[in-house]
Amino acid sequence: MTTSALDPSRYNHPNRVPEVTAGFWIIKLMAVTMGETAADYLAVNLGLGLTATSVIMTGVLVAALALQFSRKQYVPWTYWLAVVLISIVGTLVTDNLVDNLGVSLVTCTVVFSLLLAATFYAWFRSEGTLSIHTIVTTRREAFYWLAILFTFALGTAAGDLVSEQFGLGYEATGVLFGCVILSLTIGYFLLGLDAILAFWLVYIFTRPLGASFGDMLSQPTQYGGLGFGTVDTSLLFLGVIVAVVIWMTLSGSGRKLASS
Repeated sequence: MTTSALDPSRYNHPNRVPEVTAGFWIIKLMAVTMGETAADYLAVNLGLGLTATSVIMTGVLVAALALQFSRKQYVPWTYWLAVVLISIVGTLVTDNLVDNLGVSLVTCTVVFSLLLAATFYAWFRSEGTLSIHTIVTTRREAFYWLAILFTFALGTAAGDLVSEQFGLGYEATGVLFGCVILSLTIGYFLLGLDAILAFWLVYIFTRPLGASFGDMLSQPTQYGGLGFGTVDTSLLFLGVIVAVVIWMTLSGSGRKLASS
């Protein structure tokens, strides 16, 4: 990797992904929660089944990513549309492996951890950085979205492993991953934890946190939930996402020139 590849002067272009702000984490948490409940609604409540739902939503995701890549800069509604859809597809990838192919949750967790690590390795070998502040080329954005997909699939597998196979239930699982995220936050702000490492770890763990929260709200009371249903839960979080994205669009929040 040459020195010029890390030269900040090369990055006088709009970053294609948003700044990491409180609004970023709010929408991300809402998106993963909605991804869990929306996938359940499409596959179960509408009766489409996992296979048909996966094919349909993958096609929609590909179209959304094509639109996102064409923008060459951060546009709130296209970016967050892609995040919501990739959350749904990431959930469906794990559900298909477990429910249709009989792959264990332990195996899924290990495999997706290895795939995510391989993505980061290839990204760093190619670009010399894993910084989300310099997503200014198509290749870097491709690595970014591939990593995002694997974080959602991994988070789904890890969350289901803890809540279902380990028997902790939705509430305890949410508390557990919430404590993990809190410890990482403390590590970053007070103990000097590397910013890139902290970001990606929190990004992974917000998936099972949001999924546990979504399941707790949507699942029937006999299964440990509060019985609000997948429709009402999905619409609730979609409303929050839309409201925050509109605010980001009007205020210009999240936009920034790339930096080293």
